[in-house]
Parts: sequence; structure tokens; C-alpha cells
Amino acid sequence: MAADVVIRGGTVVDGSGAPGFRADVAVTGGRISEIGPRLEGPRELDAAGQVVSPGFVDIHSHYDAQVFWDPALTPSSFHGVTSVIAGNCGFSIAPCRPDDRELLARTLQHVEDMALDTLAAGIPWDFETFPEYLDSVARHGVALNYGCYIGHTALRIYVMGEDGYERELATADEIARMQAVVRDAMEAGAMGFATSSSSTHNGDRGRPVPSRLADLAEVETLLAPLHDLHKGVAALLPAEKIKHADVYGLQARIGRPLTWTALLTVKGYPWHEKIIADNDAAWSEGGQVWPQISVRPLVFQMNLREPFTFNMVPAFAELMAGSEAARLEAYGEHAWRARALDDLLHGTTFRPDWGSLDIAESPKHPELVGRLVTDLAEERGCSPLDVMLDTSLDDHLETRFRSVLANNDPEAIEWLLGRDGVLLGLADSGAHVSQLCDACFPTDVLGNWVREKEVIALEHAVHKLTGEPARVFGLDDPDGGRGRLEVGMAADITVFDPTTVAPGPLRRVRDFPADGERLTADAPSGMTHTLVNGVAIRVDGEPRPDALASKPGRVLRS
Repeated sequence: MAADVVIRGGTVVDGSGAPGFRADVAVTGGRISEIGPRLEGPRELDAAGQVVSPGFVDIHSHYDAQVFWDPALTPSSFHGVTSVIAGNCGFSIAPCRPDDRELLARTLQHVEDMALDTLAAGIPWDFETFPEYLDSVARHGVALNYGCYIGHTALRIYVMGEDGYERELATADEIARMQAVVRDAMEAGAMGFATSSSSTHNGDRGRPVPSRLADLAEVETLLAPLHDLHKGVAALLPAEKIKHADVYGLQARIGRPLTWTALLTVKGYPWHEKIIADNDAAWSEGGQVWPQISVRPLVFQMNLREPFTFNMVPAFAELMAGSEAARLEAYGEHAWRARALDDLLHGTTFRPDWGSLDIAESPKHPELVGRLVTDLAEERGCSPLDVMLDTSLDDHLETRFRSVLANNDPEAIEWLLGRDGVLLGLADSGAHVSQLCDACFPTDVLGNWVREKEVIALEHAVHKLTGEPARVFGLDDPDGGRGRLEVGMAADITVFDPTTVAPGPLRRVRDFPADGERLTADAPSGMTHTLVNGVAIRVDGEPRPDALASKPGRVLRS
């Protein structure tokens, strides 16, 4: 059978970690049909001087809602990603009863910075159960390959309603019902079960999201279907109810891969070394725990209308349950400011890095953009918090502040990139959309850490972006699977120029339903071609609208 398309003249880096080699790649019927010299086909894509690799896999996305209004899953598709896993942190949008849609939307609004108007306009809500959700995504179509966890917060709301937010201990009957829902989801193809115990995750009215109220016993019971069905991945954010030390015994008991978010670096605090030592010890005894690491500093932009991260501080958290007018009033009160400053300076939940906090955007005061809040505070003779509040009030809460929250130690990131048993993750693609954009992490890895810093070999980086995550998530079936360039596997292929690949700049756009805004990275350099199931959605550095409109992706099912 003649090939549909031949990718000619590139260096094939096949995703296994093996050295690259010069070859053509032929694609027929959506699969790789031949790899070798001088192949022929009716259509050719030039890859001379380029690297030909498997499509990249983003294991930590939040495209659960966006998939319906943006099936291209931008900006991930601009950066060579061909497969994503959504539902992370327990924030899937299914299961969800009609009466709970508003509660779930308000949860996503506060915890993941998803605008209520955008969610209302963009989600078709032609589903209730998790199997119906996967079928809905398949029916509407998607340009990339899309898998999803069933999320603990959505599950608790589905079974317990408002009580999921209010009651720590679910009843035995409620846990049994939740477990049955997880089993149904896994049988329908959920990629696993995701939950969060993180203190950063506050939802409706500033309350801890429902998964934070659950204890380890509840989580383990809900993971039992993964053990029984011998499939799926457990995804956790350990913190309050579930500690880092708990994940090893939990993983051993369920017998499935477990990944947790996230092993972020903190300059001057080498906690990552202890975590890796514990992880290596567990692996030596047969464990399969995969901490996720990030290659980018965790840089957030926020305004005081939705002060994510600051909302962990008690004085701010109490305002999240009220109206914007109530926040404005509090921000102007001396007594509230004094209490908030004390929380920020002396509290245990969150302390900002004042030395990195600057003004990113200010419509009324553009002259302040790029200025450190601490410098402005010194000039004005006030606290950094006063600078933030005064500037925000004068700018109708439109001022955006930028700060490095974590992952600020390049030497530690370099060290982690050389460790086994860790996954590249925490892109948070589709979440915090007005606050950050790390969906561009693959081009950052290749441009910054491979080419510029020479920290990691190209073949190893490609393996970390493709073959390794595909294997952990069970996507690597030799018959039509993903993550490697081998005959018979799906033709998810990315072609890039290793001498120029880079993530490009971030910019703010309003292209979501109901005029919703977001940060995007839509102009990477060096990304030449991208194929999804044999369909070229990017050619010669430009997206192909006709190919994207054909929605060549598949719903990935465990």
C-alpha cells in the first residue's frame, strides 16, 4: 500500500532514548508504515536539518471544559503536543448532576481561574456521568488525543452535593456509591483517579475543595477499582490529609503507577534531595511512584479581584465568600490591611516572595509596569501590601502582579532532570488561564535545557516528553499506540528545528467564549510540522485550519 505522506530527510529520534538516525518516515492510514531511506509517497514534508520525534505528551492539563470550544487545545498544539491528560487535581467536570453545575463551575472559577461566563457559554452539558462525558468529547471531536481522569472533587459533589464541601467524613454508603462511580468511569476508559489535598486548592466561597476533606482511607477505597481492573494511574497532590510519606504504601497496595504534583524546587531549601532519596528507595523495592517536575519557574500573574495564592491567607480567604464590592471595601480598611499584612508576614499558609513580585500590567499606570513592589514601597514609605492595594483600588482591580512562587532554583531543576523515576508535568494547560501559561513546556525543554544549557541530551529529553509518559499511562501499545516512532504505531509526529526551537513570548488575548481572556504562547519558534493520527495539523511552521477542523484526535481510553 502506498504511503499517504512521507516525512523526508530528518533525524529520527524515536522516543526510546536511543541515538537519533537519518531516515524517512512513511505514514499510511494514520499509522507509521515504514522508517528507512529513500521512501516514496504522493505527498512529502521536508524535514532536512530537523528532528523527527513522536508527538509530545502533556500529562498535567485542565482542558476538561476548553476541549469543547477549542478542540485544537491551544496553545499545547502549537508546541508539538499531540496527546493530553485532563482531569488533574481532581477537577474533572464529570460526573455532574444538572443541579450541581453552578457549584462545580464556581469551584473551577476560584481554584483554576476559569471564568463563569466562559464556562456557561462553552460547556454543552450534554452529559452527566463520566462515561457520557467521554462520549460527548468523542462526539464533538478533538484535534489532539485526549484522555481524562475522573476527579475526586467532582465525584464528591456528585454523590454528596453541598455536603461534599461541608463534611469531612463521607458515610459508608456514600463511599460505596463513589467507588461504584469510579469503577464505571474506569470501565469506560478513564485514565485513572485524581485527587488533591493541597492547601492551595480553595473553591466555592473560598472553602477547601471537597477532595481536601477526604482522608486517606476514603482515597484508598476509591482507588480500589484501578487495582481490581489492573489499569489506570493514581494522581495525587499530597499535603494535608495525605502526606508525601503516605504515597509509597498507597501505591504498593493499589499496585498501579502513582504520580504526584509537584516536586518543585525552592532555592536554599533542598527538600527535593530527600524526596528523590525516598523515591529511589521505593523504586528499589518495586514501587512505581512518579513525582512530577517542572522545567519552568512557577510564575503567576494575578489581580486582587481573584487573588490566587493570596487566597490561602486567612484575611484574603474570608473575602472569597463575598462580593467584589465587599472586597473593595475591605481593601480600603486600615484594620483589614494590618491583619492581612500580619498574615502574609508571619502566617504559615503562604508567604509571598516580595523580592520577585512586580507589576505586570496596569491600564491606568503603565509607567509602573516592571517595577518591583518592594521598590515602590520604599519610595512611598509604606508596606508592599499597601502598594498592591492602593494601585489596585486606583485601577479598578485591573492591575496584575507577577511573582515567582516556586521552582526558582535552576541548579536543582538541572539535578532533577538527570534523575530516574520522575515525570515532566505540571504544565497546568487550560487552568489559571489569565495567570500563567506553561503549556509551552516542551519547547522550553528543547530550547532552554537541551540546546542553551546543554543539561540534558536531546534523545533523553524526547524520551521524557514522549515514550516515558506514554508507557506510564499505558498509551504505548505497539499496535496503534503512542510515544515512539515504530512501524505500526499511531502517526503522532512532531518535527522541529533543534537549532531554533523555543517557546516564544506570552501574550494576553480574549478568544474564549463570552469574551474570556487568557495568556497564551502562540508563536513558538522552530516548530515545523505536527501530525496527529497521520493528519498534518501544522506544516512549515503554520497551523493548518482545515486539518484542525477535521478533528483528527481520539479520545484516549485506559
